[in-house]
Amino acid sequence: MDGRVQLPVLNWIRQNYSVDFVDVITAAGMDGILASREDIEGIINSVNISINDNRSSGIFVVGHYDCRGNPVDEKTHREQIAKAVNRLRAYWPKIEISGLWVNSDWQVELLKI
Repeated sequence: MDGRVQLPVLNWIRQNYSVDFVDVITAAGMDGILASREDIEGIINSVNISINDNRSSGIFVVGHYDCRGNPVDEKTHREQIAKAVNRLRAYWPKIEISGLWVNSDWQVELLKI
């Protein structure tokens, strides 16, 4: 949701994946939501639209420095991102799903999960 993160992430995805457009499904503290909440059906429905109707070929779970919707330390964010990625892989086993961390300099890092 955080506007400070949007452009760095969109630009990074466009540069590294040669796509013209990036669908964004957002909520405050999304990495924490996907890692721990049981009811994520609204998010799942939005991702299905992105994949089925807009032909998206990948999914990124993003966490970032100074997240006000999920105010945990970096280590916890990284753990939540990994848990969320693995959770989503059960829904879309044929889609590439990756985790991204945006640091205090607003630089994007691809996580090894």
